[in-house]
Amino acid sequence: MQKHILLVTVLALIGFGASAQSFLENSQVNGSFQTDAQYYMLDKGIDITDLNGKKFGINGFGKVNYTNGNFSAGIRFEAFLPEMNGFRSELNGVGLANFYATYDNGFIGVTVGDIYDQFGSGLVFRTYEEWSLGMDNALRGARVVLRPTNGVTIKGVYGRQRFFWAPYLEREMSADDYRGIVRGADAEWDLNQSIPSMNDSKFRMSLGGSFVSKKQADQSLFYYIPENVGAAAARLNLGYGNWAFSTEYAYKINDPSAINNFIYKEGQALMASLSYSQKGFGAVLQVKRTDNMSFKSMYTGKQNDLDINFIPPINYTHTHSLPSMYTYSTQPNGEMAAQLQVNYTIPKGTALGGKYGTKLAFNMSQVNDIVRDSIMDNGQMVINKKGSLGYASDFFAISKHRFFRDINFEIDKRINKDWHVNAQYINLYYDIETIEGHAGAPVVQANIGFVDVTYKINKKQSLRLELQGLWENEVHKGYEVEESEKKDYQKRGDWAAALLEYTISPHWSFSIADKWNYGNPVEEYRDHYFTGTVTYIHDATRVMLSGGRQSEGVVCVGGVCRTVPASSGVTLTVSTSF
Repeated sequence: MQKHILLVTVLALIGFGASAQSFLENSQVNGSFQTDAQYYMLDKGIDITDLNGKKFGINGFGKVNYTNGNFSAGIRFEAFLPEMNGFRSELNGVGLANFYATYDNGFIGVTVGDIYDQFGSGLVFRTYEEWSLGMDNALRGARVVLRPTNGVTIKGVYGRQRFFWAPYLEREMSADDYRGIVRGADAEWDLNQSIPSMNDSKFRMSLGGSFVSKKQADQSLFYYIPENVGAAAARLNLGYGNWAFSTEYAYKINDPSAINNFIYKEGQALMASLSYSQKGFGAVLQVKRTDNMSFKSMYTGKQNDLDINFIPPINYTHTHSLPSMYTYSTQPNGEMAAQLQVNYTIPKGTALGGKYGTKLAFNMSQVNDIVRDSIMDNGQMVINKKGSLGYASDFFAISKHRFFRDINFEIDKRINKDWHVNAQYINLYYDIETIEGHAGAPVVQANIGFVDVTYKINKKQSLRLELQGLWENEVHKGYEVEESEKKDYQKRGDWAAALLEYTISPHWSFSIADKWNYGNPVEEYRDHYFTGTVTYIHDATRVMLSGGRQSEGVVCVGGVCRTVPASSGVTLTVSTSF
């Protein structure tokens, strides 16, 4: 008997060893690490006279993903010791922030842990992580994906969203971090994949629909808060040859919250896009309307946290320093937006195209408020009164109140094998009172221009010169600012900026830059913001050390923004992936 047991044990061990070897041979591991650290210094020149006891700020993360056949898993470790200036203080801490495990055989996929996903364009559901903003609204729970036939995908999600380091388990309803359960389902049907006769058709079509609800207990002492709030969306994508059209409509039942002043109006959103493309030419027209579409899993939330949905921006994204100072932040309580983007390449061999062709781009985007009409409440005509239905709004009416407008034209030209030029002109209108909360401040109306010239010295070395200018039409030297309003004018007026970068491929880069607020209406704010940067790259590892001043402003990614305070000091960034 003992011999049989020993034999079975030996055979089991041999089998386990073979399976383990096969398991390891089929495994793939990848990941990335990043650390951003800042050392802060006093700088009377830009009015930094007190560090409030904070000399250091460190943000870091490391994530590792494992894949073996149909199975995958991963973790992300985060540390904010303490968080860098401009990030929410609730991020201060260290620990395992994210983990997941997924099994997916093509027919069914199951994920447990932290989930990042979106339904359609995200109007009713999107969870994502944006490290540069300190943004993470992951859903911790479960997701099931079913693909019963070609072209059909059905999803279901259930869980509770991340709220910095707050526990996920049920808490007392009076707790500041009490948030609801999120539940959702989505279905999409791609007809070209499902119907054999349409597999190779020039006509393309897909349909989709979503439903999401949050369940949060009523904690309010003043209002009746719905404990189940539902939102639904339907979408359609069409294409034929070079043409493409997509649209999505979303509806949310009454959801009184701190964002909408606790009104009981329903929410609506509509997005549509029409595009045409061919070699050398492309054009896209997008329109959007949102009305009372903030959707959070905690109705007392006021900032960029616990958003269940996402309202995509449709304005141009600028990457140069002066144009990006005034980046638009989407307004969930209501906006009417449109954008037209046209790209054209002047062919090679023509008088204007030259040897390499010339790329031209035109973009115009504008965002206005929606029209809000008063309603009858307790015998009185009111607008946006707490506890009421809020207001009435004609779906297609556009308010005269303009939030934002950006008209820009860009030219990108390679002159020869050594010289490359990129230039852009921007005409900007920016309602800084609405977008950044500077009450009473006049709108920003500015002309912005930049030229970016690169000279290739040889195969490994190059020089890049960047010159920028921003000129405000109204607020400039001589504009009178009240003493109590000065804080709202720290980045106003005329600016000039310059950057010189020397690159030695593939490892080194050195740059010096300056931003000068020479036309600020407040004399004490007419400051230089000098910076110097050294960057070293080796394979997938990047080390960047910079020192100097950072101007006060707003950093935006995808229409979501955070405020960056003025600072002076040294910054070190180390990132790597494997």
